[in-house]
Amino acid sequence: MADVLRFFAVAVLLAVFSWSGSATAGKLYRWVDENGTVHFGDRVPPEYSKGDRQVLNEHGITVDTLEKELSEEEVIAEQRAFSAAETERVKAEELMRLDSVLLSTYLSVDEIEALRDRRKELLNGRIQVTENYLGILRNKLTKLQKDASRFQPYNSDPKAPPIHDWLAKELANTLDSILVNEQTLIMTRNQQTEMIRKFDDDIGRFKELKGLE
Repeated sequence: MADVLRFFAVAVLLAVFSWSGSATAGKLYRWVDENGTVHFGDRVPPEYSKGDRQVLNEHGITVDTLEKELSEEEVIAEQRAFSAAETERVKAEELMRLDSVLLSTYLSVDEIEALRDRRKELLNGRIQVTENYLGILRNKLTKLQKDASRFQPYNSDPKAPPIHDWLAKELANTLDSILVNEQTLIMTRNQQTEMIRKFDDDIGRFKELKGLE
């Protein structure tokens, strides 16, 4: 019954517009108020101008829909949703690219493990060299500190001579070298840990893509 009444209302409005000649001059709008009642007219009241409206042609058929204006909060929420969706899309594309590279680079899990082990050994060699060099530097520092203990300011005896410039510089340079190589050692170990983790991830993903257990 409600649909019949609405159709009748549209028909009456269209007849009035056609009779008055305004059908060619203006537009017919359809909107719904806060109570769910459908309205028709050649202009939308200001209080409903920010809501959804439909534009009808001379036959009462919807030819356009004017979406409601979003509030500032709704705009922000929509932007966040779009940003999140875009982030997920980029992640999915990147995963597909990485999967393609993984499958085109290796033929088996054994190949991945072999490359991992070779790189692990290479980093082990760097770690060993750095540790050996640090041992030499620390022994050198011990001897330098022993020599420096005979001089001020390392010796509390007021009669002790001031430390020689070359010895002070050698102490400072040796300490700097120890600090640099200790940092290098930490970085190399972290690099090895991260490398192994990445290879393990690749192995797991390769098995998943190949359907291996």
